[in-house]
Amino acid sequence: MREFDQARWEYENTPLPPELAERVQAGIREGKLRGRKRRFQRRFAACAACFLLLMLAGLNLVPKLAYAAVDIPVLGGLFQIMTFIDFDVKDGSINYAVSVPRLEANGDLAKTVNAAIQERVDFLMEHAKQDWAEYQDAFFSTGGTEEEWGDREMDVFVGYEVKRQTDTQVSFVVTLSEGWIVSMEEIYYFNLDFAEGRNMTLQDVLGENWVQICNDAIQEQIDASADDDDSFFFPPDQGGFTTVDDTTTFYIREDGVPVVTFPRYAIAAGAAGVVEFPIT
Repeated sequence: MREFDQARWEYENTPLPPELAERVQAGIREGKLRGRKRRFQRRFAACAACFLLLMLAGLNLVPKLAYAAVDIPVLGGLFQIMTFIDFDVKDGSINYAVSVPRLEANGDLAKTVNAAIQERVDFLMEHAKQDWAEYQDAFFSTGGTEEEWGDREMDVFVGYEVKRQTDTQVSFVVTLSEGWIVSMEEIYYFNLDFAEGRNMTLQDVLGENWVQICNDAIQEQIDASADDDDSFFFPPDQGGFTTVDDTTTFYIREDGVPVVTFPRYAIAAGAAGVVEFPIT
């Protein structure tokens, strides 16, 4: 028994080689990476519904899997913009058509934009599910029947469009929407200069007199529409257009012309949709 106690004492008091801790940590990291790789491979082989659930759990958890969905890269000298996640599936009564962009570039600009897009997509996914569940509860709690419910469905959409791209700059638009009894849509505009590492403004594009330039061009187009029978613009004293400011959204066309945009209902009736004004 004393021999056993002596052997245990020697084992417990034997100094560890200084490099052992580093080797152990390296082994742990390698094991985790291998485990993640195997999990990703199994998930990628799963059905589309499982893929959707994975997306809803958090887009940032599946970068390798998401990159497998890349289909149309748009290359620039200092950056890439690609389809990070792309799926079109049905989960119960909700139809998902989701295409999420991702920027690849050095510096913080791409990281900031990617995080902002992902946050908005995550919010839409969760918010849409809540809206649909609340609508179903309200429908049946107020006497609605399964027969009356029928084949009602919700559509959830995420998409993007690259408007203009050069070696150092990109202008693109991300649209998020959910549609059922009501329809809600959010549009985000990104005008990025990777040479400068920042967002571009209308002043960058049009110069110091950008407010007057925009106001004149927009008012001219509104006035021209007054002769049309289908003009939807509100008068200035009833919520119509007055001026642009630093919060005014825009994108840049392929020919370099900035296009100022106003959300639905902002300065015109809803039938006009999103209103756009090229500033030429």
